[in-house]
Amino acid sequence: MRAINRGKQPSLAQLRAFAAVAEQLHFRDAAAAIGMSQPALSGAVSALEEALGVQLVERTTRKVLLSPAGERLAVRAKAVLDEVEALMEEADAVKAPFTGALRLGVIPTVAPYLLPTVLALVHEKYPDLDLQVHEEQTSSLLEGLAAGRLDLLLLAVPLGVPGVTELPLFDEDFVLVTPLDHWLGGREGIPRDALRELNLLLLDEGHCLRDQALDICREVGRGDAPVTTTAAGLSTLVQLVAGGLGVTLLPRTAVRVETSRSNQLLTGYFADPAPTRRVALAMRTGAARSAEYEELAVALREALRPLPVRMLEA
Repeated sequence: MRAINRGKQPSLAQLRAFAAVAEQLHFRDAAAAIGMSQPALSGAVSALEEALGVQLVERTTRKVLLSPAGERLAVRAKAVLDEVEALMEEADAVKAPFTGALRLGVIPTVAPYLLPTVLALVHEKYPDLDLQVHEEQTSSLLEGLAAGRLDLLLLAVPLGVPGVTELPLFDEDFVLVTPLDHWLGGREGIPRDALRELNLLLLDEGHCLRDQALDICREVGRGDAPVTTTAAGLSTLVQLVAGGLGVTLLPRTAVRVETSRSNQLLTGYFADPAPTRRVALAMRTGAARSAEYEELAVALREALRPLPVRMLEA
């Protein structure tokens, strides 16, 4: 096997000097092309020849010729310099805020209701940002964030996870959704204690909204009643309510979208303090782009103000 020279490594300055000579075939013109003095350029080419252990150019009194080795290595030198230039351009792009890819994870009970606002904001305010959206349940999103598969999350908090920083956006009330003929349908000022007597329909296990609904029930002294009917998503859950199978809780941002699909539903509103959930962005603590994510949170709070929520400040 041929031994590989692992001696002194050529510098980028030497490669640039040689590439300029190979293109111009004239030391003076090559020096002018890259802004070097002619003696410095000649010295750089000589140093490169010494580092590589081969003669690259044939110097005559009238012109410069490339040696056979020089012709072969000139192609390599240009390729290396092109890659270095691409590296520098990529680094500049990364340094520019709100450019490149942003992998956003969103929970299913937030995505349909907030993503239109998020997407419109990014399109208008951050047109160079490559937003990539992943809809998953909370546990999967947190695993993706920890592993570096995701950059930022939009979900319900608190999470209580070490190494994750939450950027709160807003609080929103839960609304009771009932069949048309239900005794609490359309009422306001519903006491939380009413949840003790209701056949509450829930999402499948793994949805944080299910856990939040169960927590609310426990707060009013309702034990873990057996769950006989569940749904994979809020749309199905609301249709089960419309069919008279029970009642459910919806976050306020989901009410208009989900209840507009049936005329067999009524909404009821709890007395203060109503049960609520908090929605936030979440990022890895100390993330390299944390300043961007904090700025995005500020912009998103402003964009979400028209929604029926209570906006939070940083």
